[in-house]
Amino acid sequence: MTYEIYGFDGPNHFLSNFYIESDGLSGEHRFQASKARDEKQREWVLAAKTPGEAKGRGRNVQLVDDWDAVKVGVMLAVVQYKFQDEHLAKMLLDTGHAELIEANTWGDTYWGVDKETRVGQNYLGRCLMHVRTELREAKN
Repeated sequence: MTYEIYGFDGPNHFLSNFYIESDGLSGEHRFQASKARDEKQREWVLAAKTPGEAKGRGRNVQLVDDWDAVKVGVMLAVVQYKFQDEHLAKMLLDTGHAELIEANTWGDTYWGVDKETRVGQNYLGRCLMHVRTELREAKN
């Protein structure tokens, strides 16, 4: 049986894009702002008071060209940036070789999986595991 972390809440909240980082922003802020074609809209998203508000604002921006083609790469960059923080990097490394699964109840089967059915592509989890591997290799 493979060890897994199923859902990014409680002690695993640091894996969530809604985790507030030391600068007061979240991965959700950064990801949603990256969708915006113009600087004013990016700043508007980054000024959101909460990750949820940033997510809502991200739904109302004019998307950069080819967003669907670049969004996974953008998410990977957001996760890489987040785990430059030494404390967060250690926490990620401490997950060992667990499969990281962004289980959710809001129907996001692209970035995560449906909590009940376990159906989804889990791209956020994949990005997290990719960065964990990068961190592990950089340590050796």
